[in-house]
Amino acid sequence: MVMGKNSRGKGRKSSRYCSTVSSIAVFVVFCFVGIWIVMSSIVQMPNLLDSVIRLSDPVNEGKRIVSENGLKQFEVNLGDLLKESTRGDSQTHKSQSASHPENQNDHKGNGNVSDDTADANQQEVVRDGFGEKHDLEKGSENTIQENYQIGKVKPSAEKKESGRNLNSEFVETETLGGQINNDELKGLVQALDENKSDKSLNDFKLGTMMDGVIEEDKINKVLPSKTKESTSESNMEIQENSQVPEEVSITNQPENLTEGRIGHDNLSTRAVESQHEKESQKFSISINSGKYDWKLCKTTAGSEYIPCLDNVQAIKKLRSIRHYEHRERHCLGEASTCLVPLPEGYRIPIKWPKSRDMIWYNNAPHTKLVEFKGHQNWVKVTGEYLTYPGGGTQFKHGAIHYIEFIQKSLPNIAWGKRSRVVLDVGCGVASFGGYLLEKNVLTMSFAPKDKHEAQVQFALERGIPATLGVMGTKRLPFPSSVFDLVHCARCRVPWHIEGGKLLLELNRVLRPGGYFVWSATPVYRKDPENVGIWKDMSEIINSMCWDLVVIGKDKLNGVTAAIYRKPTDNECYNRRPKNEPQMCNEFDDPNKAWNVSLQDCMHKVPVGPSERGSIWPERWPLRLEKPPYWLDSQAGVYGRAAPVEFTADYKHWKNVFYHSYLNGIGINWSSVRNVMDMKAVYGGFAAALKNLKVWVMNVVPIDSPDTLALIYERGLFGIYHDWCESFNTYPRSYDILHADSLFSNLKGRCNMVAVIAEVDRILRPKGYLIMRDNVETIGEIENIAKSLNWDIRFTHSKGGEGLLCVQKTFWRPTKVEPIFSAIV
Repeated sequence: MVMGKNSRGKGRKSSRYCSTVSSIAVFVVFCFVGIWIVMSSIVQMPNLLDSVIRLSDPVNEGKRIVSENGLKQFEVNLGDLLKESTRGDSQTHKSQSASHPENQNDHKGNGNVSDDTADANQQEVVRDGFGEKHDLEKGSENTIQENYQIGKVKPSAEKKESGRNLNSEFVETETLGGQINNDELKGLVQALDENKSDKSLNDFKLGTMMDGVIEEDKINKVLPSKTKESTSESNMEIQENSQVPEEVSITNQPENLTEGRIGHDNLSTRAVESQHEKESQKFSISINSGKYDWKLCKTTAGSEYIPCLDNVQAIKKLRSIRHYEHRERHCLGEASTCLVPLPEGYRIPIKWPKSRDMIWYNNAPHTKLVEFKGHQNWVKVTGEYLTYPGGGTQFKHGAIHYIEFIQKSLPNIAWGKRSRVVLDVGCGVASFGGYLLEKNVLTMSFAPKDKHEAQVQFALERGIPATLGVMGTKRLPFPSSVFDLVHCARCRVPWHIEGGKLLLELNRVLRPGGYFVWSATPVYRKDPENVGIWKDMSEIINSMCWDLVVIGKDKLNGVTAAIYRKPTDNECYNRRPKNEPQMCNEFDDPNKAWNVSLQDCMHKVPVGPSERGSIWPERWPLRLEKPPYWLDSQAGVYGRAAPVEFTADYKHWKNVFYHSYLNGIGINWSSVRNVMDMKAVYGGFAAALKNLKVWVMNVVPIDSPDTLALIYERGLFGIYHDWCESFNTYPRSYDILHADSLFSNLKGRCNMVAVIAEVDRILRPKGYLIMRDNVETIGEIENIAKSLNWDIRFTHSKGGEGLLCVQKTFWRPTKVEPIFSAIV
């Protein structure tokens, strides 16, 4: 028994011993596991903190943080904009020193860096940053992956979440060696604490009233970053190799542009808010590649197809072409959705100013003008180029001499000062307007698509402003009383027929006190035909109350120019013995010009102190920035006083351009010659480009408020248009198309695929489309752009609004869609 007990006792003791050993073993294992977990946590802490930094305010990691006015305005309440701009300018310096004390002396190797120096560094970052690939840390609520190339961003499906800076491509901030020191951690915690109480910036929107204050996350310290260079695009000739500073100082207030210093604002994007997260997801709808079946247009016009001018079926049905009806617009019943092919051997156009004198022959391979006008020095074939000696029908020895001859004949014309906006009728290859650019004169040159083959195409390829048009049965698509001077050098327009009906149209668009320069054979040739035309013209012009100011003789070219002046009051009209031409009735709006028939009447000259046209505009360039006198009596587009909106709109677009478009969205502006603002409103965007060697065609859509006359008053030019139809220009005419809140307004009445096909037709290969619109529309256009194999250069969405910059490529589809409605 005892033995039994003892045996049982030994068994229990052995069991307890094994249990104890097992427990110790398990404990040791758990210790090792715990140590491993702790060590892993310690190692991963920098990454975790880095992720917190990114999630807290990824938009503040920008290479160039933009003015608030420039960043978050997709459509801004201009009254709010003015208040915000005024407040922001006064606080800029204070905010810079208060918000970033720890950054003021942090630039390694640079000592104390001023705001201007920091901004210059940031610009360097932006220029070089497009060659970088950034893989941001994954956070709990957002994932952003961005692939940058020189001037190019190729976003992934997640990229468009709210971690993008609207006004600048941004540099990923990384901890060096995956670690963060205690000072940086302390600074981060301090910044996060400050973030909770920062509610100082206004968020405002054009057309909406948002006077509330929004919260904005701020990270006051940007950690060291590194960038990688990538290969350049040969066609764009981008060779910029600046280095990214290890630390970038960020300021948080709008730029004071009048003082020439560049400041920055934070884009108030809450990257971790679920609402913005959902909006960003809407922005990145995956593309259904089978949705868009692109085909090439197969027409007799080939690579120069213009749908509304090459409609054979409509032209064949015309009862008469006596008034050049066949050169007017005849749009297809359903807008074209095919793509225009490229000419064989097409190349990126030669840059301005060299392009004024030569273009690639293969880009516009036409020789009729060489044959017809070779003796007049219009155009010549020189190897692989078409060259332009600068001559014209009335100025064989060059446009410069002819332009100077006109001013010597009448010094009051004052090119580039008093005479800023000119209409050149029957422009040929537009050498007159091209050389006037040297005088700060902006010329709307136009001519029809007729037997003078490719004349307007030549002008556009040269980089000279021009559009297709004809004086036929419709009013010109311009407001009344907007051109400072109208020019016709043997423009082949029969001014004298039908009681001078076409001269009456010039009277409509010519500003009171403006000049009409007519250098044609009836002025100086004495054969019976020309003498008869001169007699008829003189009678009509006298009845229109135009004064013949001077007849100047150009001995070098052997021509003579008659210069007439439109009256500035109605006295002459009231004392005419006959009411011929008759005065238009009071219900005829002279500014209505889209698809409106010509009228054989004249409108009275405005004389009231608050009427547009009663006083000559300020001389250039003051007229660009100063609200005109007559604007005081006008209501603004967005419900505020028009002068307030005018000023705020100009400030807004200067901020947007200099803080965003210039360096932040992947555009090489040195390659840009012309721009079209597809929805111009006040012309502020064009005004912001004043210091660049570009010209802007301002388009006022027919379903938008009519602000085109104001654009002309500023010394800019533009045109009316319906974007559900094709624009009157050759394919591949523009380097940049800019559309602010346009496409969302078109969706209700236009085929959006056809609109983008028209954008593709107008844009040159390697040209850009910049659009600002609501997130849904941005997503739709981005998908269409992807189906066209365009490069996505920049995308951003925030607060229901979005910004997209895409670049057209050389891609063309292989399928063909016959359209039997084009003529040569």
